[in-house]
Amino acid sequence: MKAQEALQAIKEKPLAPLYLILGTESYLQNRIKQAFMERLQLEKDDLDFVYFDLEQDPLNLVVAEAQTPSLFSIEDKRLIIAENPLFLTAEKKSNVIEQDLTDFLTYLAAPAESGVVVIIAPYEKLDERKKVSKLLKKQATIIDVQPLKEQEVQRYVRQTFESAQIQLERSAFETFMQLTEMDLTKAMQEVKKLLLYGATGAPLTKEIILQLVPQSLENNIFELTENVLAGNADKALRIYDDLHLQGEETIKINAILIGQVRLLLQTKILMKAGYQQANIAQTLKVHPYRVKLAMQQAKKYAEKQLMVLFDELVENDYLVKTGQMDKEFLFQLFVLKTAK
Repeated sequence: MKAQEALQAIKEKPLAPLYLILGTESYLQNRIKQAFMERLQLEKDDLDFVYFDLEQDPLNLVVAEAQTPSLFSIEDKRLIIAENPLFLTAEKKSNVIEQDLTDFLTYLAAPAESGVVVIIAPYEKLDERKKVSKLLKKQATIIDVQPLKEQEVQRYVRQTFESAQIQLERSAFETFMQLTEMDLTKAMQEVKKLLLYGATGAPLTKEIILQLVPQSLENNIFELTENVLAGNADKALRIYDDLHLQGEETIKINAILIGQVRLLLQTKILMKAGYQQANIAQTLKVHPYRVKLAMQQAKKYAEKQLMVLFDELVENDYLVKTGQMDKEFLFQLFVLKTAK
């Protein structure tokens, strides 16, 4: 079920013994965790609440806690939240314990009613070839917290402002969504600040949004890339100087710029192969809004131009890291040369 449906069900319907929260949208993950806490009237230090990180904690402890009777919960149920079940995926990672699945597989055959086990899998998908993944998906109530589509994010954020009776000009809303990159988690982090400002009764204008919502480093680099490619050397160098004043290192700026040009190049190639926005985002594992901007930008430039730019940035990175050239001089030279 979708997150909004799940929030309503957690509030109003009998709780299931086992839930699987699958997806990468951290804001929705946290909303759902909080909904379980509120339903069972639990705080983090209550004896009937237990948390595990399954990259470090043994899985059999989750089973043991799920089978332990409640002491004080109003519904005679304990809440066990277990995050990061990497063993359900095909991903490999160092410094992660190897889980013994024996007790967990036995538990999955008949989940104990004394506990509400919430497994939070912050991944795009599970490895369906694994027996444990198949059985978990069969037995658990699954809650989908994958990133929302662009229109869904806008609707969710707009409804949040409307519910708080905050006035928001159209241009202000559009600017806000651009600054937060159509990312629900980023947007909702900034919404708290804007709700406090809006509570004074003052309307939220575009100018106020620009003052209160910081532009991310990635957004600044996107603007820098755009000006470099468009030949606007003065504007590009002003952005670069501003980033320096904010404490950003030239090597870091160059590294993100390499990533941005790589994204443009990959997007250009995939567009030529007939890929659409959703396919490109899935293939490159990049947020759909970033892909949308990359598609708009990639159309303006030839593939060869992007390849030359990428090669030069990588070469500059090597020259700086090996101490052959001054990093600031080399970056400024690159901007001026490319702008020509």
